[in-house]
Amino acid sequence: MNFLDIHTHKAAQENGTTSIQSLSLTSDVFLAMPKTKPISIGLHPWYARLDKLELQMKYLSVLANQTNVKLIGECGLDKLKGEHLENQIAILEKQIALAEKLNKPLILHCVKAFSELIEIKDRLKVKVPMIIHGFNKNEALGKQLLNKGFLLSFGKTILNKNSGAAKLIQNHDNFFLETDDSETSIEEIYQAVSNLKNCSIDELKALIFANWKKLNLTPYT
Repeated sequence: MNFLDIHTHKAAQENGTTSIQSLSLTSDVFLAMPKTKPISIGLHPWYARLDKLELQMKYLSVLANQTNVKLIGECGLDKLKGEHLENQIAILEKQIALAEKLNKPLILHCVKAFSELIEIKDRLKVKVPMIIHGFNKNEALGKQLLNKGFLLSFGKTILNKNSGAAKLIQNHDNFFLETDDSETSIEEIYQAVSNLKNCSIDELKALIFANWKKLNLTPYT
């Protein structure tokens, strides 16, 4: 069974790892869109613009129908970078509607806007899984998000045994692991988590495989 890297910005490699490569919708991505490797695609809040939303959503709606597109995103909210928050919310809600139409999970970027993200989920009664990538905040916030039905994906922060991510993982099993844009390998991240959970790498692979199957997607491909 392969390692699963649910969110990475690096091209997939044949090394015993199944990677979900994250692409942001631009003209270059549109022309070079992979047809077989598992990917996610969306409008990242750093780059998405409300005045281009109609055209970008037109492209995204076509591309997201490809069978190798497993997740919609990375999309989300960021109070430190990108358009005004109200514009980011409008852009995100369009992508949520697309994900609901296609029944594909969302992979979410969130910086200092978790209360707004929770409000959107509650207000829209979002049914598809909403996965917050690279969660690195405190344990209390993590528990709040889990209680609201969000899923969490953890990256290199997990190497810090005192992090909120590490504490959450010790007490919860429904999570994913990722490398994002880090130089830390997915194998290192799995090893750190197996140590935290006092389980073998193979047991951890099986756990994450089971979590992936819950998303009702074709496993790993």
